[in-house]
Amino acid sequence: MRWVETISKEEWERVEQVISRYRGRPGALIPVLKEVQDICGYLPRRVQQRVAEGLHLSSSQVFGVVSFYSFFTTHPRGRHVIRVCLGTACYVRGSKEILEGLQRELEVEVGGMTRDRRFSLEAVRCLGACGLAPVMAVGQETFGGLDLRKALEAIRSFS
Repeated sequence: MRWVETISKEEWERVEQVISRYRGRPGALIPVLKEVQDICGYLPRRVQQRVAEGLHLSSSQVFGVVSFYSFFTTHPRGRHVIRVCLGTACYVRGSKEILEGLQRELEVEVGGMTRDRRFSLEAVRCLGACGLAPVMAVGQETFGGLDLRKALEAIRSFS
């Protein structure tokens, strides 16, 4: 699914406020990026460039941080992010089939967002709950001992 980069005038104003509040403070980049992503929902290139200018950093420094930390994203995400673990314990217990089933049922590719922008689907290497394998997380909530039916039941509770 393709999207159009849309940052509203109000969002740009809030971004500028965040940059102004942190300008000149050492170690400000990560907190600024976090707050800006909370405002915009993601960190498109134009926003990263503005943060770099506002904090007197190079755009490569900003991009390096954004691309290094997995909690930053350069593309829009759905209201709820579904993360399916493909670590060894989960994989051998069927997480790949769960992921493929979610792709079919939600009509979304890994790394994509559903048409209604309700969900994003991600595959991750480990969620740290190997004893509950196979596991997925929706936002901050973790679900274990899954099969496709249980995974679909779990995501239906998210509006």
